[in-house]
Amino acid sequence: MSEPKKTAFFKAAEKTNHSAIQRRPSLDEEVYETLLAQLISLKIAPGNRIAVDALVREMGVSQTPIRAALIRLENEGLVIKTHNVGYSAAPMPSRAHFEQIYDLRLLLEPYAAKCTAEAVTDEVREELAALDQAMATPNSDDNKRAYSQFALLDAKFHNLIATASGNRLVAEALARSYAHMHLFRLRYHSVVTEGAVQEHAAIMKGIIAGDGQAAKEAMEEHLLRSLGRWKPFFDATP
Repeated sequence: MSEPKKTAFFKAAEKTNHSAIQRRPSLDEEVYETLLAQLISLKIAPGNRIAVDALVREMGVSQTPIRAALIRLENEGLVIKTHNVGYSAAPMPSRAHFEQIYDLRLLLEPYAAKCTAEAVTDEVREELAALDQAMATPNSDDNKRAYSQFALLDAKFHNLIATASGNRLVAEALARSYAHMHLFRLRYHSVVTEGAVQEHAAIMKGIIAGDGQAAKEAMEEHLLRSLGRWKPFFDATP
């Protein structure tokens, strides 16, 4: 896979100040993020077997954090475990599946954003602002790691809005779609991150202001623009 064009997102990642004091992630989290980066960047290609022993040698850790990461990735739909075979990377969903994901999101997420704005708490405001800031300022100078971290933060941003809507069924339906991680596997490029940062700011502005209609419209606009950014990539998917 070709290296991404160094636009603002990746330039920001490269300018990370490692002399600053940063909280070191736990070993489990570090292994999880490493595997997630390999899956999203397609270093581990869809359908390829994931050998635990090979990962132990590659990462220099025991099997325990690797197996914990694989279980987490299995729950997120990125890894499949087959009896008597082991783990493999999940196949890439079809174009029809991606289209259905957006159909679902356009039905549910604008509604969730409206509900969240109308019942927003200070805690939700603070969490959204923190996620928005984290997405705008990558904390890794490894482009693949920064990209996978953005995918995680993007998922958390949308999940927070869905959860804070107060509608548990909406939140569960969106969580089961595994939308974000599969989308980020389609294309490793900063073009899919930079528009999202600006659009997230508009959604957050509506929610923080308690303006349900503005939040709803901003979420719908974001999803339509996101669909436009991704569509050329999943058009090439069988």
